[in-house]
Amino acid sequence: MKPAKFAYHAPSSLDEALSLLQRYGGEARVLAGGQSLIPMMNFRLAAPAALVDLNRLPDLDYIKHENGVVRIGAMTRQRKLEFSPVIAERLPLLRDAIRLVGHLPTRSRGTIGGSLAHADPAAELPMMLQVLEGEVVARGPGGERVIKAGDLFRSILTTALEPGEILTEVRLPAMAPKAGHGVEEFARRHGDFAIAAVAVVIVHEGERCSKARLATGGTGPVPLRLTAAEAVLERKGPGEAAIDEAAEAAARAVEPMTDQNGSAEFRRHLVRVLTGRVLRRATEKGPR
Repeated sequence: MKPAKFAYHAPSSLDEALSLLQRYGGEARVLAGGQSLIPMMNFRLAAPAALVDLNRLPDLDYIKHENGVVRIGAMTRQRKLEFSPVIAERLPLLRDAIRLVGHLPTRSRGTIGGSLAHADPAAELPMMLQVLEGEVVARGPGGERVIKAGDLFRSILTTALEPGEILTEVRLPAMAPKAGHGVEEFARRHGDFAIAAVAVVIVHEGERCSKARLATGGTGPVPLRLTAAEAVLERKGPGEAAIDEAAEAAARAVEPMTDQNGSAEFRRHLVRVLTGRVLRRATEKGPR
């Protein structure tokens, strides 16, 4: 199919892009990598009056580490994250997760900002923003504002971004040195969206767990922090019994959906299994 008729704009500055969005009064869409938006337009699931293409804005493509925070421009390609030495050193969990995103062509065009703004709950990057306790910077007519991970995702394909705002930067605190980490997902084929996924960062202090962060994706309308499971690990340490208890807590915390890919109960079972599996992997990686 072909998309409905639309106007096309390729601004050369962020201010020009924001002005175009304001002109269309919420009827325009921002084009980043286009890996989700263009297929939706072809199937007439989205019919914007105009596309505002950000691909001529080089200032939104960067990866920097400053004062313990990795700052990533919203137009940074996912493939660039996959091979960045900064990401490998400071955010190895993100590097691992990127390798699960789609296929080489989609990672070569897809951007980190585009994936987060699209807010597909089965995508890996929204889950990464949660587990890594990140935030995004949005710029609009009123200036810049920072949106925490827990406040960004509202529902399926819906975020806290206003119609006239553009996501410009992603900020992720660098992981603790030698932190255990892992990401596990279940999909029908490699590169498909996850039917369920779980990611974890765990910091050990001897036999104790000083910090645990878990998140899941693919199970409900938004990616979810598994705070009850985190509390079990921080209270009891990452032993076998605690891992089993944390996996049960994770399964109870989700409110899974039923669709053509699986039932709610199947997804709950996957969360339980994946949580146990990824925690054991993360515990093996972390210092003891």
